[in-house]
Order: sequence, then structure tokens, then C-alpha cells
Amino acid sequence: MEDSAFLDNYRLLARYNRWLNGRLYAACERLSDEERKRDRGAFFGSIHGTLNHIVWGDQLWLKRFAAQGVEFPCLGGGLLDLPADAVHATILHPDWAALRAKREQLDAAIQTWVDGMPASFPFHTMRYANTRGEAREHPAWRGLTHFFNHQTHHRGQVTTLLAQAGIDPGVTDLAAMP
Repeated sequence: MEDSAFLDNYRLLARYNRWLNGRLYAACERLSDEERKRDRGAFFGSIHGTLNHIVWGDQLWLKRFAAQGVEFPCLGGGLLDLPADAVHATILHPDWAALRAKREQLDAAIQTWVDGMPASFPFHTMRYANTRGEAREHPAWRGLTHFFNHQTHHRGQVTTLLAQAGIDPGVTDLAAMP
């Protein structure tokens, strides 16, 4: 596979991520704050909790990518700062407007990051510790694929929770993206 095919794929996924997050957050706006935060029996309880988890996961993975010795200025400036005690279920942004603003900042940075990514980066060997402190090592393309898959997985949960709340987020298919 050509190096550029990896990058083209991740650039497409970054565009899709930004597009779908915009649609999903707009759909969530049709619910009250109380309804967004209502425990619906999902893994992260609520729509708000699930969206917070996606932000946490994005920040965690972007920090890992940024620590691989390739300079990515768009990932700096405190964008990826997490509280020292943050875990997968931490509500980083209890305020809806703050959560939405963080999502928009992250999506812009993700798109800029992937658009400017060197063609060699997906083949770089990533070294980091997981959330349990266990050492991990694998090609960056594997981490990148997980990064985008993680978002898609949890957005699917949010679309289900929205449907259960009577909100149709519309078409979510990558092929339908303009």
C-alpha cells in the first residue's frame, strides 16, 4: 500500500469525524440539559457522559501521538491537558457549552494534525504506556485506526441514545458525507 493511501484514509476519517460530530451535537441541542444528562443505562450512563468519554479518549490518544517525537504544533497550547486523576468515565466538562466548544477545538486540531501529518508517521513505531501503566509498542497506523474507530463506536452509542429519546440525528454514513 502506498504511504499516501494511509494518509488519505485518515484525512477522510478526520473530515468525517468533524462532520458527524457537528451533526450529532446539533441533534443533542434538541434535548434539554437534563435529558442529555439523564442516565439511560449506557456504559457511560448518559449522552453527556458518553460524549465526555469520547473527548477524554481523543485527548488521551492525541497526547500519545504528540509524544512520538514528531512535532505537531496544532496539538499544543494546552489543548490536550487532562486532570491528573481523569479516567475513562470522568466528566471533564459538566457544562454543555464547554463540552461542545472542546469538541469543536479538538475536531479542528485533529483535521489540521492529519492534514499536515508526514507520510512516514503511520509507519512510525509508537511507544507509550496504557491507562494501567503497561508498556505498549506498535505501528502508529494501528493507533490511528483505533483512535478513529473508538470515536465511531461511541458515536454509535450516542445515536442509539438519541433515538431512544425521540431524536433522529439523520444520516450518519461516511458515504453520505458531502
